[in-house]
Amino acid sequence: MSLPSSSSSSSSSDSIHYHFMQCMSNQFKDYTKSFEIIFTSDSPLFSSILHSTIQNMRWLNSSSSSTPPLIITPFHESEIQAALVCSKKLDLQIRVRSGGHDYEGLSYLCNTPFIIIDLVNLRSVEINVEEETAWVQSGTTLGELYYAIAEKSSIHAFPAGLCPTLGVGGHLSGGGFGTLLRKYGLAADNVLDAYLMDVDGQILDREAMGEDLFWAIRGGGGASFGIILSWKIRLVRVPSAVTVFTISKTLEQGATKLVHMWQYVAHKLPQDLFIRVIIQNVQGGSTGNNKTIQASFNSLFLGEIDKLIQLMNESFPQLGLLAENCIQMSWIESTLYFAGFQQGQPLQVLLDKTQLYKSNFKAKSDFVMEPIPEHGLQGIWKMFLQEETVFVIMDPFGGKMDIIPESAVPFPHRKDNLYNIQYIVKWEVNNIKASNKHIHWIRMLYEYMRPYVSKHPRAAYLNYRDLDLGTNSLGYKSYVDANEWGKKYFKGNFKRLTRVKSRTDSHNFFTSEQSIPPLLPTGKRKYK
Repeated sequence: MSLPSSSSSSSSSDSIHYHFMQCMSNQFKDYTKSFEIIFTSDSPLFSSILHSTIQNMRWLNSSSSSTPPLIITPFHESEIQAALVCSKKLDLQIRVRSGGHDYEGLSYLCNTPFIIIDLVNLRSVEINVEEETAWVQSGTTLGELYYAIAEKSSIHAFPAGLCPTLGVGGHLSGGGFGTLLRKYGLAADNVLDAYLMDVDGQILDREAMGEDLFWAIRGGGGASFGIILSWKIRLVRVPSAVTVFTISKTLEQGATKLVHMWQYVAHKLPQDLFIRVIIQNVQGGSTGNNKTIQASFNSLFLGEIDKLIQLMNESFPQLGLLAENCIQMSWIESTLYFAGFQQGQPLQVLLDKTQLYKSNFKAKSDFVMEPIPEHGLQGIWKMFLQEETVFVIMDPFGGKMDIIPESAVPFPHRKDNLYNIQYIVKWEVNNIKASNKHIHWIRMLYEYMRPYVSKHPRAAYLNYRDLDLGTNSLGYKSYVDANEWGKKYFKGNFKRLTRVKSRTDSHNFFTSEQSIPPLLPTGKRKYK
């Protein structure tokens, strides 16, 4: 990311700053805290705030998007309302950031003048154990949510992602899944209510917004419809003791046959058992370049070791699971395990907002409906050995995901999907040449996978955002433009999303390269 350098850009930024501050002053009059939450590009804290939660470092040197002249870090909903009013008056776009994990940077990048509303200060969590619910503000991280649940109960959890620095706001609005996927479905499947600020600054709960809009924000991407302030979620039951294991096998140890077999087994296992596969290239092996492929079978079982061993001997004996491979722990301890923390670290590490895995990367996704044959897997391994740091993560579906209808929420990837694939390539040197090289490689892998994955459409997961799938055109975003990528994320739910957009933001104020457009264009509204 590069700061505007020309005098005209600087002058424009100064003008935006001046008029925005004037507008905020008029909105608040005697309420002065608003000025403590506004950071301009010449503020000593601006750069650290801007970069604080960016996960994908390749966007730091991006020249394709401008830097915002202002970042707003509100403590109160009234400050968001004022920023919304002033943005519309000054014809500025808004980017709302909860955790900074958007793979393509859409929560903090924009090609037109914009401000960032960073929800870092909106992180309240209120747990109601008796009702088995919680209210969570959108700036809360998953780690903070999990920690708050564990403080109140040892037998409750929430079925969401593995990375503790993920922001609740973006994660839930895109669907959200993790190790409890097969037992309880998506995070979005367990949302009971929400507070959303619409384009007019009104704050709406589920009853006020209506069932169509409430449906849309649970998996359709909340940033297309407004600013989601908080969520009411359903807490789910877990046993006091769970079991985890990770068994890693290289090609020389039979990884290909085990991954092939896993495809026939993982989605049919009891809902209490989740076994994902993480595939990467590692040092060693018998290949000429001294690298091989390693497949790690990474699992959570909602129960004790003895029962897990019995179940695995019946369902997947080829993996050879032994009691000494397993660790019994509480559910909250398992969140540390899957996040990559060392055993024995305190639960407080979940509260650390420092990104664990900052890197330059490009990711893509697929859904698999028929097992990939062994020769297809071998082709993946061959391509892996051409790269340096690559991963394929396979998350099994089945269980609860087979029961919930495709139209329950916008996330449609349910029955008949064996598993989801996430492809990731990472690199060290952050420059255009290196980026182009590695992005070209992952696009070639994606093309290679075409015969083995879902078709008509070739589906993708919104939270693994991929602008290669298509983007809205410059100027007015139309249904025709967006249908190219929209049907891949949402399948038959996409058209319903555009209808909801037409009713709630018909002039398309909340827009981005992959925002939901109104079904019928009505022209750009002037708010001045």
